[in-house]
Amino acid sequence: MTDPQQDSWIVRPSSIRLMCIVSCIILGLTVLLQLIVKVKGYFVVDEWFAFGAIFGFFSCVLMVLVAKVLGFVLKREETYYVDSDDLDQDQDAGKSARNDHD
Repeated sequence: MTDPQQDSWIVRPSSIRLMCIVSCIILGLTVLLQLIVKVKGYFVVDEWFAFGAIFGFFSCVLMVLVAKVLGFVLKREETYYVDSDDLDQDQDAGKSARNDHD
């Protein structure tokens, strides 16, 4: 394993923790800033307190769930694009390689 001091600053655990804390503080401040600055939305729900943060969170959750479902729907076997002849040859080559090791 490499020395943590030689890693790039962005992959060090202390830097990751600091970036997470700073990001949470900035996001919290932007939501709290809505108490001071009145938001004029196109629709009534746009003006609700923290609507953007809540909508963004649930949008991200929905995107992850849709991606998971797509992964199950679009998943193919590992040998999906392999011809049956190629598969037979690969299996024969694997058997001979195993016999060479014995």
